[in-house]
Amino acid sequence: MDIFYPLQLVADWLTYGVFDIAHGTLLASAVNFFIFDTTKIFVLLAVIIFVVSIIRSYLPPEKIRAVLAHKNKYVGNLLASLLGIITPFCSCSAIPLFLGFVQAGVPLGTTFSFLVASPMINEVALVMLLGLFGWRIAIIYIVSGLIIAMLSGALIGKLKVENLVEPFVYQTVAGTSVDFPAMSPKERMEYARDYVVDILKKVWLYVVIGVGVGAWIHGYVPVDFLARYAGPDKWYAVPFAVIIGIPLYSNAAGVIPLVSALTEKGVAMGTTLAFMMAVTALSLPEFMILKKVMKPKLILLFATIVGVGIIFTGYLFNALL
Repeated sequence: MDIFYPLQLVADWLTYGVFDIAHGTLLASAVNFFIFDTTKIFVLLAVIIFVVSIIRSYLPPEKIRAVLAHKNKYVGNLLASLLGIITPFCSCSAIPLFLGFVQAGVPLGTTFSFLVASPMINEVALVMLLGLFGWRIAIIYIVSGLIIAMLSGALIGKLKVENLVEPFVYQTVAGTSVDFPAMSPKERMEYARDYVVDILKKVWLYVVIGVGVGAWIHGYVPVDFLARYAGPDKWYAVPFAVIIGIPLYSNAAGVIPLVSALTEKGVAMGTTLAFMMAVTALSLPEFMILKKVMKPKLILLFATIVGVGIIFTGYLFNALL
């Protein structure tokens, strides 16, 4: 039996019993979709963020920087990308950690791997993709995001572009000897509980709005309307989705429900995921903040490398799925 079946029963009861909406109507379809998906996403977020928070309690930022600073640069790219999964920052809030990495002596390419991975692939994205698409799509997305982050960082590291970072970034170098206070099991549980509450406070509105728009698309947009313009046979759909996604600013909680609804209406999976990657990893607010710490040439290089990786991934998804 589907583990979410009880939630579907609740959605059916509220839609058809409490709200008394007639079966088979567009409104019933939209409301049922909204209740079920919202409930499922919040349950998954609470459970998985709690578990990941326990793991994170062993990895304070100072310890992360110290570890990455002493690793082979390619191993660093991998570790920085993996750390992005358990550090659920948006593209803008990841930048202070990016600066800390650079100042601690972490190779520039490694810091870029983290900068790409942190907003693109994190536990919120994993939870929502798992809930809406299942393990197969979630795992493929995580792996593809890791590859993009690793290769982007490795390529930037090869190009030796440290001169394109503003000089003040290197002026304060963090110490390598840091004491890490131990936490008791009870403190770790309390930390995880508080972190769950903190994350849910930050993303609940994105979830509600994202699922709400998705529910409207689910219930009211004709099945063939979007497929006509962004179906798998449209070669221009993937780069167009990336270009459209860049000016927008959201996080996984806000955009993944749209991915679900668009895919259901016939938009190719690779196209919708490329759109999501562009929104979360290539946002204009991020570029505005990056402009304070690096020169425009490096920002353009960063955006181009990541953008090409996202477009390639979108075409690959469309070919395989």
